[in-house]
Amino acid sequence: MSDTLYYIISAVLSLLVLLGIRWMSKVPTAVRGNRLSALAMLAAIVIVLLKENILTDVYVLIGLAIGLVVGIVMAQRVKMITMPQMVGLLNGLGGLASAIAAILTVQSAATLPGFERLTALLALCVGALTFTGSMVAAGKLHRVLPQKPIILPSHRMLTALFAIGMAVLTVLALVDAAHAMTYAWLALAVSLIFGLLFALPVGGADMPITISLLNSTSGVAAAIAGMAIGDVLLVSVGGIVGASGLLLTQIMCRSMNRHLSSIIFARSAAEPHHKAEAPVTAPVVEEDAAAQADAPVAEVPVAADESVLPQWLGDAKEVIIIPGYGMAVSQAQELVKTLHDKLEQGGRNVRFAIHPVAGRMPGHMNVLLAEVDIPYDKLYEMDDINPEMEKTDLAIVIGANDVVNPAANTAEGTPIYGMPVLNAEAAGRLIICNFDLKPGYAGVPNPLYQPHPDVLLLLGDAKDSLQKMLDAIA
Repeated sequence: MSDTLYYIISAVLSLLVLLGIRWMSKVPTAVRGNRLSALAMLAAIVIVLLKENILTDVYVLIGLAIGLVVGIVMAQRVKMITMPQMVGLLNGLGGLASAIAAILTVQSAATLPGFERLTALLALCVGALTFTGSMVAAGKLHRVLPQKPIILPSHRMLTALFAIGMAVLTVLALVDAAHAMTYAWLALAVSLIFGLLFALPVGGADMPITISLLNSTSGVAAAIAGMAIGDVLLVSVGGIVGASGLLLTQIMCRSMNRHLSSIIFARSAAEPHHKAEAPVTAPVVEEDAAAQADAPVAEVPVAADESVLPQWLGDAKEVIIIPGYGMAVSQAQELVKTLHDKLEQGGRNVRFAIHPVAGRMPGHMNVLLAEVDIPYDKLYEMDDINPEMEKTDLAIVIGANDVVNPAANTAEGTPIYGMPVLNAEAAGRLIICNFDLKPGYAGVPNPLYQPHPDVLLLLGDAKDSLQKMLDAIA
């Protein structure tokens, strides 16, 4: 196959991948876009095998067969609730593949031109940190690693030092071709550790941003590896993945009020800069004792109980449902759909408020709800629905905690401080379905759990709580 023909085919396949991504941005064409992109990638594999004359290599065919079987099995067994960790795993494997291609390229560093050697080293570093960072992210999501942020002593300084170490070793390998392989192995080790340092401090609030960023770095690693080996198709497709992941990361950072540097260098989970001091209590003097005894006793708010369900659900005309990760864990989306239908049949206007991190990756909650045929035009983003909360008669929170936690506005130094949240407390009445009263993923207590006459807490499995609401609807 001539280079010219290969370039033309690469351009066409890249355009098909872009078209697939465009289709995936809209619900009616999302499935078609996913299939188109997958077929374009399959065609890319076949074209590369033909170009390099390795289509008949038995070992390559065995490797492809194993990968095909593993991919089919994983696709069939993975549930939507575990899709975020699956994405994290695939990001990591993509980074590992780029790192392997890069280390093999560096082996011939003595004869490689400077540009190819540099890009191979960069692909090695980016691919390695993507691998370990993604493995930690997937482990946290799958609960095989502690989900809370893990901060080591002098964590930010260590992260910065290892980032500098990657740069220094890359330069040394570039200028000293005779020892390039030694520096490459050292760069590999440093990059792997940097990936760990990057991912360990990530808490629930920053996980979707982290997943998006690692998706981007996996594409960047592939694109740089393509430069090292001179493959324009790998450069093109890797660039598309890297650019789309970076754009999504920027969108998530803006919506979460986060700085990317804060996440990379572990500032998002830092200790509070100012600790709250205990209030100073004036000593009680004898002449004040009588006055205090006669003072009216402050009333303790009374919490609503389940007996109010029929009245609250019957009175509400405007209802906003706020789904969260707990709904996904309980697999309660079918009952949510039933609740939505029954409320609308009773003449209520029902909308869904979707927080950017309601799941564990961007768009996760949208897909869960779309699976049960909840109309996509009923799903509202945070910025669009928050102004409507004050006009809402009833907000129903299902398995969400951090994304409705008002402490995000006041609890300085916590993982969620400064994170925009859904203003559920602004609704006339509030029903919270949660498994228990423990803090959410970020570990920050939620003030909404305090007793209040307009707040009903339904504790336990989300399915049971939803069934109670369904039984209470006339």
